[in-house]
Amino acid sequence: MNASFYTYIKNELQELMQKGLYKNERFIASPQGAEIMLSDGRWVLNFCSNNYLGLSNHPQLIEAAKKGLDTHGFGMSSVRFICGTTDLHKTLEEKIAAFFGAEDSILYAACFDANGGVFEPLLSAEDAVISDALNHASIIDGVRLCKAKRYRYKTADMEDLEKQLKAAQEQRFRLIVTDGVFSMDGHLAPLDRIVSLAKKYNALIMVDECHSAGVVGKTGRGITEHFDLRGEVDIITGTLGKAFGGAIGGFTTGKKDVIDMLRQRSRPYLFSNSLPPAIAAAGIAYFDLMEGANQRCQQLHKNTLYFKEKMIAAGFELKPSESAICAIMVYDAMLAQQFAELLLEKNVYAVGFSYPVVPQDQARIRVQLSADHTKEHINTAVEAFIAVGQQLGVV
Repeated sequence: MNASFYTYIKNELQELMQKGLYKNERFIASPQGAEIMLSDGRWVLNFCSNNYLGLSNHPQLIEAAKKGLDTHGFGMSSVRFICGTTDLHKTLEEKIAAFFGAEDSILYAACFDANGGVFEPLLSAEDAVISDALNHASIIDGVRLCKAKRYRYKTADMEDLEKQLKAAQEQRFRLIVTDGVFSMDGHLAPLDRIVSLAKKYNALIMVDECHSAGVVGKTGRGITEHFDLRGEVDIITGTLGKAFGGAIGGFTTGKKDVIDMLRQRSRPYLFSNSLPPAIAAAGIAYFDLMEGANQRCQQLHKNTLYFKEKMIAAGFELKPSESAICAIMVYDAMLAQQFAELLLEKNVYAVGFSYPVVPQDQARIRVQLSADHTKEHINTAVEAFIAVGQQLGVV
């Protein structure tokens, strides 16, 4: 029995490799940045990190983390309600709530946990969740853990959303849930129209701001700032692992009573260790750094626009996007892997995405811009894309 199981797993892995769907991990031996060193000692340009604001190696955050180690130690060895809550955790939660214009926040080990722990404590079999078809896997898994009736609408399709809202009127409470920026395509949820429909059909709204917080909006305060709808969303989830310093940690922010209920019943919060104090201290430093300052966000917007214009002019097909995510479509999974390997030979680090991360026959190279990229970095990357694209017949 055991031998047959391991033979099955081996065959499955071999099939993934043959289809170009096997995910190899590359090793870096330097801090995260616009330029990184690989384990073989080679320096390459990094165009596939979530380090949107270039803060993953910022000295102010590093110094704050070191101080957090000195004052509060390495780890908490406990969950929050036992003896795992420090003044650093509470201060960070206050900073997050203020940043998004909410009343309170709750910290998790990751946003996967925040999304996994938000639905079951708040909704029952009497209620409904209406979810965008392209929502992140963590949202999908979180919805599965609750007993609410599930509805799904075509991504960013407001006619279909209205249809699902009408169908859900028999339920007690209705919660519309969407990514703010969809991570594989880079497009924004049409939040202004979602809010209008929510008011019309008496629904609540939850937005995952993982790829939009720090990125979208004039000062990087996310999709609610972009649409001038701060305070109009009931629940926001997000991460400290992308624009907000790039370490680890997730959060949910919203009305105080909602956050209090999550503290009482959210299983990933109740049964997981607290964030290490150094991470909380660095998170506080991030929000202090960003208070009133938006130069990095503005530079990110400039870099993204410049890259897109150059790539489109070169003949590449890009998914429409208003974020720092640029999906360069190649469609074939094997071609995407080959494209990424040839880019790396030209010292440009980018990764091919294929099924099941994206739909079948929708493989792409996903590029993410950073505020730390210079014009020279971008020009070099575009030149590499053109050379490889011509070599493989993509352009």
